[in-house]
Amino acid sequence: MARKITKAVIPAAGFGTRMLPASKVLPKEMFPIVNKPAIHYIVDEIVLSGITDILIITSRGKKIIEDYFDRTPELENYLEKRGQYEELKTIKEISEMANIHFLRQREIKGLGHAVGCAKSFVKNEEAFVVVYPDDLIMSKIPACKTLMEIYEEFSLSTVGIQKVPLEEISKYGSVNIEKIRGNIFRCDNMIEKPSPDQVLSPYAIFGRCVLQPEIFDVIDNILPGAGNEIQLTDAMKVIAQKNGMIAVNFDDIRFDLGCKFGLINAANYLSEKNY
Repeated sequence: MARKITKAVIPAAGFGTRMLPASKVLPKEMFPIVNKPAIHYIVDEIVLSGITDILIITSRGKKIIEDYFDRTPELENYLEKRGQYEELKTIKEISEMANIHFLRQREIKGLGHAVGCAKSFVKNEEAFVVVYPDDLIMSKIPACKTLMEIYEEFSLSTVGIQKVPLEEISKYGSVNIEKIRGNIFRCDNMIEKPSPDQVLSPYAIFGRCVLQPEIFDVIDNILPGAGNEIQLTDAMKVIAQKNGMIAVNFDDIRFDLGCKFGLINAANYLSEKNY
């Protein structure tokens, strides 16, 4: 039986070019959705899934993310003196959500390279969760928790997938799958940002995966792919072709927080739900 997963990695080092010019000075992960920054919702999902240790991969100019999850004694004292105890409780809870660690990706070389930076955090001994911060998933059971439970059943690296319109598949990573049962599939191939003649299926990678530590050796040895970057999809493809992977189809609501319309739609949805 697979060991219990306790660690998660959030690659948050990208430039956020789809959100320029605002992302020039404010990391897109810190853009507010109602009264919380986008990355807070991502961490919420991870914590609700039972993860205790989180590594956020950042880059130059993103120290504000670290500051957000840190203690703020001056603000806490101010709120306490004013009797704003509910706000004080909320602020304190942010720094106590989990053991949150930070590591800077010194060069922006792609998602695969960012995940590779987590090798010392994972310590090459256990599976871990990777959560894309651009994907906000609204589900009754946290998406990470679902993937972790299925990983524990099969003891194979596991990736979330979702069906998308064929005309949009080139934005994502297409996967080749064979049904096992229900929404669970075996995956033996995938390709990042496929051209029309390369599409493997209308199912795209869904911003969540559980990976075994062997992924680090693969990342160290793959060549740059789409966008001349080290792509995580290319590394997972090696694992899928060698050992097989499990793919889990999610039909939950997903918001792309890396674009302005996704951010606006997420804010509207959460406002209506009184989050």
